[in-house]
Amino acid sequence: MTDIKRLEDIASQVRRDIVRMVHRAKSGHPGGSLGCADLLTALYFETMKHDPAFNMDAADEDVFILSNGHISPVWYSVLARSGYFPVEELKTFREINCRLQGHPTTHEGLPGVRVATGSLGQGLSVGLGIALSKKMTDDSRTIFCLTGDGELQEGQVWEAALFGAHKQLDNTIVICDRNNQQIDGSTEDVMALGSIGSKWAAFGWDVMEMDGNSMSAVVEGLTEAKSRLGKGKPVFIVMKTEMGAGVDFMMGSHKWHGIAPNDEQLEAALAQLPETLGDFAV
Repeated sequence: MTDIKRLEDIASQVRRDIVRMVHRAKSGHPGGSLGCADLLTALYFETMKHDPAFNMDAADEDVFILSNGHISPVWYSVLARSGYFPVEELKTFREINCRLQGHPTTHEGLPGVRVATGSLGQGLSVGLGIALSKKMTDDSRTIFCLTGDGELQEGQVWEAALFGAHKQLDNTIVICDRNNQQIDGSTEDVMALGSIGSKWAAFGWDVMEMDGNSMSAVVEGLTEAKSRLGKGKPVFIVMKTEMGAGVDFMMGSHKWHGIAPNDEQLEAALAQLPETLGDFAV
C-alpha cells in the first residue's frame, strides 16, 4: 500500500527546497514548481521505475521529460532527494557554470537530465521520439512528459499530438499542468485554451483529469493512467493545480510565475512548509 503521508512529507521538503533555491539565486520560477511538487514527488518516489545510477539510454527504465523546463527547481529537488546528485548541490541553482541552470541542460552532465528543455513546445516531441524508440526495441517501459497549459499555445505541441496518436504510442503519458496561469496573466486572457481535454481527445488521445495538489489523487490518477496504456492510444492527463500551491500568498496568481521571494517572504513561506528531510546547507 502506498504511504501517502511519506509522499506528502517529501513534497513538503521539496517545496522548501524550491523557495530556498529561488530566494538564494534571486531568480527562478517558484509558482509552477510549487504547483507540480506533488506530481514529481509521486513520479520519482512511487510510480516510475528509474535508477539514480543513471544512464542516458534509459534501457528498461521509465523516462520523464520536463517540457516546461522553467520549473526546473522542482525537478532538481526531486532528483537530488531521490539520489541522483548530492542535496547540497541545490545551493548552486542558477550560478554561473553550475549544473543546475535555470532551464535543464545536458552539457554539464547533470544526472537525471536527458534533454535540454525550456524552449516551450519542444519537450513532447522529444518524449514521443523516445517512446517510438522504446516501441522499436521492445522496451516496455513508460514515457512521462509534463507540459504547462500556456505551453499548449505553441504549434509544435499539436504536431506532436498528431504524431503520438498516429503512431499509437500507447506507452506515453502526458500530463498538462492546468493552473490557468502564464507569465503575462491568465491563459484564458492571453490566448484562451478552452476545453483542453476535448481537443486532445479529438486528436486521438485517451484523456482523463486529475487533482494535482492532492497526493492521494495524484497517485491514484497515475495508477489509472498506467492501466490505460497498451490499448492503442497515448494518455493525456489534465492535471488541475494552483500556481504556488503550499504557500498561501503565492497561490493562484501569475505574479509568482517567475519572481523570487525576498527575505521576509521566504520566512513566511517556510513557516507554512514543514522541514521533513533536512534543508540543504547554504
